Amino acid sequence: MPAKEYDLIIIGAGPAGLTAGLYAARRTLKVLILSKDLGGQASMSNSIENYPGVDKIDGLVLMQKFAKQAQAAGSKIKYGEVLEIKKVKKSFTVMTAKEEFKAKAIILAFGLLPRNLKIPGEEKYLNKGVSYCATCDGPLFKNKTLAVVGGGNSALEATEYLARMSTKVYLIHRRNQFRGDEVTVNKLKKNKKVEMVLSTEIMEIKGKQFVESIVVKNNEKKKKKDIKVDAVFVEIGFLAKTNFVSGLVKVNDKKEIHTDKDCMTTDPGIFACGDVTNANYKQVIVSAGEGAKAALQAYKYLSLEKGKKILPDW
Repeated sequence: MPAKEYDLIIIGAGPAGLTAGLYAARRTLKVLILSKDLGGQASMSNSIENYPGVDKIDGLVLMQKFAKQAQAAGSKIKYGEVLEIKKVKKSFTVMTAKEEFKAKAIILAFGLLPRNLKIPGEEKYLNKGVSYCATCDGPLFKNKTLAVVGGGNSALEATEYLARMSTKVYLIHRRNQFRGDEVTVNKLKKNKKVEMVLSTEIMEIKGKQFVESIVVKNNEKKKKKDIKVDAVFVEIGFLAKTNFVSGLVKVNDKKEIHTDKDCMTTDPGIFACGDVTNANYKQVIVSAGEGAKAALQAYKYLSLEKGKKILPDW
């Protein structure tokens, strides 16, 4: 059976991919969005309060609205993991475990995966006190006792942010020194709400219906103890699973896809947007904006390939 053909295939159905689908379909392109799931990291948040024009909303509900709008414009959404992309001349073949699809252009928008602690209780209490996004979920835990796990800038910034609204924040790091900026470290040392728990690893997350405590072990004294907390924010970095495209486009040392200001990669016909790129800010609104840019740039590319003149949007 021949592969189905599209003008544009978008890989990823988070804020970037779904917005790209909306904008591309409104330019009358034949669009397919391929994704393992709906919403990506945004769908993991119980409450998003900082998306302009939208009141406090469940992350999955917001992503469902994105998807509905993209589909109403004409984009088709299919679920499955993309395993390989092949380029032959100016055409692309996208392969999942079960199907193949062809396209004249590709947008990579499949986001990042948060690094896991891989400890008991982490998966069980996801969205029940375990979070990978302080900005998204921090306001849900005002005047609570929190734990942040990590030693880089993301952990330090999350701790500084959470300390503004919480009663106490335990900053837990497995080493005796932080990798992040010293200026931020010094600020946190002076913050009476923050207790630094160094040379210590978190071993287990415990609770009943929601998170109630964590078990930590001091790596020097080899002693364990329980700490009562209402939530655990895991800030140990993210993974860009870009191995299947690293032979096609340039990636940086973090495996993020390198793009220019117009979301173009180093391979003509392949565009990228959202958290999987080298964009500095990993936020829903930023990803959505980048998705719109990528779609418009892909439309421009496809139009020029057909010899069509493109006029400015303004």
